[in-house]
Amino acid sequence: MFVDDATADLVFQGWKADEATEAECRQVGNIPDTEAVVRIPARMVPLIRKALDDAEERVRVL
Repeated sequence: MFVDDATADLVFQGWKADEATEAECRQVGNIPDTEAVVRIPARMVPLIRKALDDAEERVRVL
């Protein structure tokens, strides 16, 4: 996961969700062809927090 330098967007990489997880998501709504369901492990929470802080700081500069 990283923060895009140009846009401050967060870019996530994770494991592709299995069919059961995707089916669960479809109970709430559609998954457009342009989107994917990914699973981010809980151990990534500190890294996500740091990335959010970095993105917030970069948005102030943009």
